[in-house]
Amino acid sequence: MGFHQRPLLVALLACSSTLANADHIEHNEEISEVLVTATEWDAANGATQLTADDLRPKRAATSDSAALLRGLPGINVYNAGGVSSLPVIRGLGDDRLRIKVDGMDLVSACGNHMNPPMSYIDPTNVDSIEVLAGITPVSQGGDSIGGTIIVKSPEPEFTNDGDDALLGGEMGTFYRSNGDAYGANLTLTAANEWISVRYSGAYATADDYKAGKNFKPAGPAAPGRGSLAADEVGSTYYETQNQQVGAAIKLDNHLIDLEVGYQHIPDQGFPNQRMDMLDNESTQIVLRHSADYAWGEINSRIFYEKTTHEMNFGDDKQYWYGDAPGMPMKTRGKNSGAALAVDYKLSDRDLLRMGGEVQLYQLDDWWPPSGSGMMMSPETFWNIRNGKRDRYAAFGEWQAQWNEQWMTLAGIRYEAVRMDSDDVQGYSMMYQADAVAFNAQDHSINDNNWDASLQARYIPSQSLSWEFGVARKTRSPNLYERYTWSTVGMAMRMINLAGDGNGYVGNLDLDPEIANTVSVTLDWHDPRQEHWQLRVSPYFTYVQSYIDATTCTAMMCMESNAIPGFRYLTFDNEDAKLYGVDISGFRHLGGNASLGDFTLRGTVSYVKGENDSTGDNLYNIMPLNATAMLEYTKLAWTGALEWQVVADKDDVSEVRNEVSTSSYSLFNIRGSYTWRDLRLDLGVENAFDKGYDMPLGGAYVGQGQTMSPTGVPWGVTVPGMGRSLYVGANYSF
Repeated sequence: MGFHQRPLLVALLACSSTLANADHIEHNEEISEVLVTATEWDAANGATQLTADDLRPKRAATSDSAALLRGLPGINVYNAGGVSSLPVIRGLGDDRLRIKVDGMDLVSACGNHMNPPMSYIDPTNVDSIEVLAGITPVSQGGDSIGGTIIVKSPEPEFTNDGDDALLGGEMGTFYRSNGDAYGANLTLTAANEWISVRYSGAYATADDYKAGKNFKPAGPAAPGRGSLAADEVGSTYYETQNQQVGAAIKLDNHLIDLEVGYQHIPDQGFPNQRMDMLDNESTQIVLRHSADYAWGEINSRIFYEKTTHEMNFGDDKQYWYGDAPGMPMKTRGKNSGAALAVDYKLSDRDLLRMGGEVQLYQLDDWWPPSGSGMMMSPETFWNIRNGKRDRYAAFGEWQAQWNEQWMTLAGIRYEAVRMDSDDVQGYSMMYQADAVAFNAQDHSINDNNWDASLQARYIPSQSLSWEFGVARKTRSPNLYERYTWSTVGMAMRMINLAGDGNGYVGNLDLDPEIANTVSVTLDWHDPRQEHWQLRVSPYFTYVQSYIDATTCTAMMCMESNAIPGFRYLTFDNEDAKLYGVDISGFRHLGGNASLGDFTLRGTVSYVKGENDSTGDNLYNIMPLNATAMLEYTKLAWTGALEWQVVADKDDVSEVRNEVSTSSYSLFNIRGSYTWRDLRLDLGVENAFDKGYDMPLGGAYVGQGQTMSPTGVPWGVTVPGMGRSLYVGANYSF
């Protein structure tokens, strides 16, 4: 197993095997709520839904909305900036997932994916998260192969007819000791029975955090920069500001809701990227409409989002290279879309779901000249010029409740993906050969993608349910995978979606990824699903034309690859397979009025990813991991003791020169107290100050001469955060 915590797995499975004989124990309804609650198809194949009650205890511990997903079976995050982690589901992450925030399909407008979709909403404004892993219905999928994450802010509130107008809100603040992180949030609501107006705002900031061990020598971060301690993780600071206003109208069976959001991140360091985010501004506008009828319902939305993004070398990285003051890199993304979905009740048994979607995305990525040398002057470097990636989709689903035991869902989806870009240029003549070769090719590419899914649920008894399904899912390459073009080492190092320190160049010949998935979920539970549960979900995915990496064979690439350490790679299609199992469960342990109530929860996740064409391991695959949590509730007090264990990571990607990591275990303590309208949250993360390397943390390039191929040492992974005490307070009014 590769780690010392094997007894935890044995204990969890042994506990689960005795659940069927557990006595029926009455206990407080509040804690009997299962962390993962089920809606009509949410329980199928490992999908989960987090409610506001589930999320509230987690908000004080993080400013990263993606981190709210930690602890769910099969769900992890690729570590990046302090508010910009990227979710991963069963080994597939980033653009391989469909992530919708308040109905918007947001896109990362950055060559290093520093502004992923979930970074555009503050954790304090997240009201619910739905994660569809395994077999995703075609109505919720599209242009993704790993699953779907649906993030929502609070729904508009209305009063009942005849009630007084509603005026209220919430204000809160937090502090976390490691990194000296602090922030505040405010929400305001005014409503009557037909109109609702709301505002939310949040601010958060932090310095570099410290690891639980010394992982490098202490000293200057870079020439002309400050000093970093031996345990200080460079480029992990951040500052973020989020604001949102909304207005909704309820008329009979119609709801119309308009939201306008604005985000400004003036500074965010990235420990596994050679650049940092020096400015990110985004404006989002979304208009949603829903209507309920006797025959079904209609849901529609239109949205527009614009991002301006700038990268350069932050406070912990070398800024001057000769007479060049840094390396300014600018990005502008425009994203608009519309969607319509209709649910039509054919009969008491059958439901037909149909819909269409359009997304239009435009990207400019350019690097202004810096200094007087040929490396970064005298012209503007056009990385992607007028890049376009437009999607047109239509889908249909048939849902049938055959009897009390059997339910099926079958669907098909078609997507046309149209991509293009204009001609490019480099800083100087040294980039000319690559630019001429790229410009001579046809940049217009049309993909015609088909998805299909079939799911079934069988309930043989009150204590057992089966869910199984098969699916074909397709994703077209993103703009950076297809249209980045330079094989000059410096330019390649600025294109990195993986956080591995390597350099990449795009490939116009890439085909879409096609994933074929089989997934099963067995769910044992008590008849009321309140006192015990055990879920086991094995799965297998075979991906044709998986976009992996191969060694770049251009002349300058080959010369650089001769140096041991970081590498220069080309995006390329290979075949791949991923398989594994997720296990989760809970057991109510009992209690009484004087002692309180106790519940034990646990998860175990394993995934294996292999490049079937080369025999190599896939990059950034989480090793075997398990979590056990003892929850406690007594009146206004709630608390949890959490133990997380992670095995050795030995199955690493050879082509990317990925670094292995050792096993570790972490212990966390959380608690909260509610008194009238005041809620206090406090806790300790990594209570024993354990030093460890994050399996999905990537390569540490958070300080030093990061533009140089040998300016930062290879072989150092980003370490996890050491002990951190946090406290949060929220007052509702």
